[in-house]
Amino acid sequence: MPPPLGAAAPAPAATAPSFIHLALSTRRRVPAPRAVAAASMPASHSSHEHDALLLHRATDVADRSAGLTSPHPNFGCVIARPQRETDSADSLVVGEGFLYAQGTPCAELLAAQEAGEHARGATAYLNLEPGDCYGDSTAVRSLVQAGITRVVVGLRHPLKHLRGKAIQALRSEGIQVDVVGEDLQNILFEEALKSCLTVNAPLLYRAAFHVPFSVLKYAMTADGKIAASSGHASWISGKASRGRVFELRGRSDAIIVGGNTVRFDDPRLTARHIKGHVPVRIVMSQSLNLPEEANLWNVNDAYTIVATQRGARRDFQKKLARKGVEVVEFDMLNPRDVMSYCYDRGYLSVLWECGGTLAASAISASVIHKVYVFMAPKIIGGLNAPTPVGELGMSQMTQAIDLIDHSYEKIDRDMLLSGYIQPIPDLSPVIPSMDEIPSVDPEVSPYETNIISFYKTWDTFGAFSNFSPHPIHMPDENGDSFMWPTVEHYYQAHKFIGMDNPEARTIVQEIKLAKSPEEAARIGRTRQKEFPELVRADWETTKIDVMYRAIKHKFSTYPGLTNMLLSTAGSVLVEASPHDLFWGGGREGEGLNYLGRLLMQLRSEILGTFPASVEVGEAA
Repeated sequence: MPPPLGAAAPAPAATAPSFIHLALSTRRRVPAPRAVAAASMPASHSSHEHDALLLHRATDVADRSAGLTSPHPNFGCVIARPQRETDSADSLVVGEGFLYAQGTPCAELLAAQEAGEHARGATAYLNLEPGDCYGDSTAVRSLVQAGITRVVVGLRHPLKHLRGKAIQALRSEGIQVDVVGEDLQNILFEEALKSCLTVNAPLLYRAAFHVPFSVLKYAMTADGKIAASSGHASWISGKASRGRVFELRGRSDAIIVGGNTVRFDDPRLTARHIKGHVPVRIVMSQSLNLPEEANLWNVNDAYTIVATQRGARRDFQKKLARKGVEVVEFDMLNPRDVMSYCYDRGYLSVLWECGGTLAASAISASVIHKVYVFMAPKIIGGLNAPTPVGELGMSQMTQAIDLIDHSYEKIDRDMLLSGYIQPIPDLSPVIPSMDEIPSVDPEVSPYETNIISFYKTWDTFGAFSNFSPHPIHMPDENGDSFMWPTVEHYYQAHKFIGMDNPEARTIVQEIKLAKSPEEAARIGRTRQKEFPELVRADWETTKIDVMYRAIKHKFSTYPGLTNMLLSTAGSVLVEASPHDLFWGGGREGEGLNYLGRLLMQLRSEILGTFPASVEVGEAA
């Protein structure tokens, strides 16, 4: 685990540091910024090219966690300094860092730790303004304490409660902050800005449209067919193209298909090429005319949700529930409402792998933002063979949807066409005054019911989440003090602590070593379902106490969190998970909201409004 912020930095190497290459590889790397002879161009032009190259490198670094963890805002930080103080164009990267997952150390802290003393007097390049929601401004403090003198920011944060805060904080510390499009306006920055927009397209679409970033993917023959007239579709594209599809799945929170895909193809919809993030699988079916047995009903490898019309086949809903499949009912099942549900669930990116009818419905509902088309050099014909997109109501070619910023890529024998249906929203023109940056979410009205919801770590009160990056020193299975990376690690491990069984102890070690709270949660939940006999017998009666001990220690360790909690006095706190009906509030308020209740109990204890011995049920 990296040393705590403020600890002595590692001694600099005797020789000048070389370009850093992190152990975690990426599928796409930007070459190290090339040296530019100062005499070959004006100094200002040389400096701008230098900044643009390093900013582009920061976006590449930010993309390194894709497919390893649940999609989240992508933060990358590159720290560079002159190799010779007299030549600002000849730079050297001394530190890099990226946000591996929500709840893990921020990019700025990792880059500063890697740079050590070499960060003093250097410039930090950030693809996105830091998004501290944790009450302790870790990202800003990391740069300040490292001795950074200048910061180049590609984009202001798109979320209103975060936009401009970190920039203002850095400037108040005397650090020069240059924002692309504001302080840096040059044609050289156009490609760098484009890369900053692309790497965080899911967050930008979510912020602008209040739906997840949705990608429609399909494979078709050269004559535009996605299956034969019989419905047979395996395989249109080649193995290399299918590998790219696995990559797209790994970058998504969820994969959506319709009932026909389940009936005819019986897919698994897993990202089989990776060991990291496993997207949720969503089936949309109005009638629930689905097979009794299907690969998607096996939830050991991936979670499945079935979205349907209210009241459809109640008996089949119960059968699915017994298999561990979650059924969500809608008054009217349509792509727009399903995407609103996915937005509430915290999803950033959704991949549609559906047939032509559902694809046309999603496009007509304006919820598809980008398409990936894998074209195979095959012709199958057939008047009744299905096509990738059904009826859109267009009768003239002039009505056709033009793809924006499209590109082509050859993948073995196939051709990949990708392009946007809706352009990436650039929210940068909305620039807040330094004196008008809100301290709370500007969309919350003081006249509405005083309910504060939290869920993802980038929410206004994201620090209340068990996934927030606040390590806690608490006893482990041996009674020894251990630095648990997050509350979620501690909670999941305690399902198995106390069991006199070597397999249970192995699971505890797996959870302790999990790189992110998402991974810790996945291990804990999966092992609990696979090996219920290894879960402590008293878990259902003790899990509330385990959680409360952990969050109480978390808030007592970090004063900033306590101040944030006390600032909510008088408000009802709700963990806004739409699917966890024990710890969360549920989709329609039907959840027990025990995490919110525990936080309100802790808040009351701190304020001294009732004795610590009062039961949480009474407190609520």
